[in-house]
Amino acid sequence: MTTPRLHLSGITKRYPSVVANSEVSLTVMPGETHAVLGENGAGKSTLMKIIYGSVKPDEGSVMFNGQPVHIRNPQEARAMGISMVFQHFSLFDTITVAENVWLGLSKTLTLDEVTHSITAKAQEYGLDIDPARPVHTLSVGEMQRVEIIRALLTNPKLLILDEPTSVLTPQAVDKLFVVLKKLASEGCSILYISHKLHEIRELCTACTVLRGGKVTGVCNPGQESNASLSKLMIGAEPPQLTHREQKPGLPVLTVNRLNLPKEDQFGVDLDGISLQVGAGEVVGIAGVSGNGQKELLYALSGEDVRSPVGSVRMGEVDMSRLHPGGRRKLGLHFVPEERLGRGAVPTLGLAHNLLLTRNNALSKSGWISVKALETQAADIIRRFNVKAGGPNSVARSLSGGNLQKFIVGREIDANPKLLIVSQPTWGVDVGAAAQIRGEILALRDKGCAVLVVSEELDELFELSDRLHVIAKGLLSPSVPIGEATIERIGEWMSGLWHEDVQAHLASKAAEASHAEA
Repeated sequence: MTTPRLHLSGITKRYPSVVANSEVSLTVMPGETHAVLGENGAGKSTLMKIIYGSVKPDEGSVMFNGQPVHIRNPQEARAMGISMVFQHFSLFDTITVAENVWLGLSKTLTLDEVTHSITAKAQEYGLDIDPARPVHTLSVGEMQRVEIIRALLTNPKLLILDEPTSVLTPQAVDKLFVVLKKLASEGCSILYISHKLHEIRELCTACTVLRGGKVTGVCNPGQESNASLSKLMIGAEPPQLTHREQKPGLPVLTVNRLNLPKEDQFGVDLDGISLQVGAGEVVGIAGVSGNGQKELLYALSGEDVRSPVGSVRMGEVDMSRLHPGGRRKLGLHFVPEERLGRGAVPTLGLAHNLLLTRNNALSKSGWISVKALETQAADIIRRFNVKAGGPNSVARSLSGGNLQKFIVGREIDANPKLLIVSQPTWGVDVGAAAQIRGEILALRDKGCAVLVVSEELDELFELSDRLHVIAKGLLSPSVPIGEATIERIGEWMSGLWHEDVQAHLASKAAEASHAEA
């Protein structure tokens, strides 16, 4: 029999408030693409970090290519041929893309050689990135591209991918899958974590399911349905969303020909952005990361107050120059794409993180009612099924998906008039994603205006009443969700909407003329 590439036996990892992994066993063969499936907080990321040497197990053994190993750190893992793409990125903000990649490669390579390799790999895999850009100027999606390229440049024997496609276009996902299938055919083993069940069924030849830190099943995902995989993972099928058509009310958000020059040399100029979101309406914005989403969201949230007077309005109020606090007073609430650092303070408890966007626990004299904060946080934890040690658990102790549930819950619980959400279910399991999307639709049905910016097209199609696409700082016309297709929106994400819109208008005019005749 072929020697397993990786064999884990009885892996256990305990933390003060939780057992992340309990007697986990896992076998990955050479050339196998093996999915690790589980809901948020099931212990997937902890297990991957143990394999990569960034977390040490309390019990259990690891064998690599038939030999027992004790992987003390990621450097040793890379030397063995193990590479990992983290869901939460491990990049230094203050240095360039090329310098970040260089840190994890052989010291015999020069920076120029690494830069050339990055450019070549980026072109080969369709992962557009500039090696000279400082990481702090990148969007989340661009950072993910850097992580993927860095891992592939090490020519790994075992490649660990944690949510690698969460911010890629359908076309880029297809290209990545071609690469991964080629790597597997050449003998590279792949451990693949994703909440996108259709990806797992298409790509993976084996699947280990974790629930509560324990292995609850092993299957061939190609022989399963999305429903059966969901049941293995969360014990039930996710609830079906109910998206009722309704006529939007008066405009809540109006953006009128917003022109905004980029703040740094690596940013994107916003060019004549115009959009409107009415009460009781969800408007989606699709696009490849790095095409102006960050700049638009900063202008809408109040983090960038350089917008021309009159270009951004909420109802009748010009809020172009208002800071975030002033906009919140108008009823605007915002969920950023970066969970840690912008969405939540990593070292603060969940209760105190409420103070970032809420002040209803402050007395008239300015004193903070800690008990009121804890009660509010506990309600959000319960309502959104957040797995945490309690309202005082520090934000960084939560898994990415559970922290996302808390942040989205915090803003929805504030009963906003306008909710702007970036990547609402990034890294969230199917059950939690369905819950978050259901809460967004319920908010919309109550009359809230919702703007969703996402690179998850399936999500936008589930949530949106109308869709725009952003590309190179330009915004497409909106298209009703009934007239949108994945293929059409995918093409628009490359900036190719002008001819399509003209052809569509000509077709509509011909239909009208024919009807009159």
